[in-house]
Amino acid sequence: MSSERAAWLARPANDALARRLRWVAWGLTAVVLLLAGMMRRPELKLALPEGWDLGFLPAVNATLNSVVSVALVVAVVAVKRGRIGLHRAAMTTALVVSAAFLLCYVAYHFTTAETLFGDADGNGVVDPAERAEVGFMRPLYLVVLGSHIVLAAVSLPFILLTFIAAWTNRFDVHRRLARRVFPVWLYVAVTGPVCYFMLRPYYG
Repeated sequence: MSSERAAWLARPANDALARRLRWVAWGLTAVVLLLAGMMRRPELKLALPEGWDLGFLPAVNATLNSVVSVALVVAVVAVKRGRIGLHRAAMTTALVVSAAFLLCYVAYHFTTAETLFGDADGNGVVDPAERAEVGFMRPLYLVVLGSHIVLAAVSLPFILLTFIAAWTNRFDVHRRLARRVFPVWLYVAVTGPVCYFMLRPYYG
């Protein structure tokens, strides 16, 4: 065991702080899921000032997800090599960039009409002719998108709980959660850009 790893593992657990932060994690999850449900409703769309256009945000979101993917890979390689400081920095980067992604995602979907795969006319409707033209790509896109959304929603509280376990020096809990959370978070981060590039031809 490296001296850096041993020094971290020797830190005492802060169970009291962990209990308080768990409530924060579940509260944040509830807020995010509520916003995710609200932003899809057309009557709740917010009007942008004249001349404003947030059409650039999907590309930004794809870039942020790509950064998260890289940070997660760096983090897992670092921890396997006992470089706990680098692991911690990479995971903090992944969490902060994910928060930036979430803000951009909410801003875009609260102000911009949803883009549909196969909507070549940009009228918000995918007619039978357009469905036939895209063929199997539309079902494939919907499967990737559906899995991305569902796993993002399910994994969010556990990502926060995994981070909290590390932050409060509960390393056994952290390792147990991370083994399950890491592959799901990485899948969500990777499929975000995949969805963007599949949908890119239909953005206005």
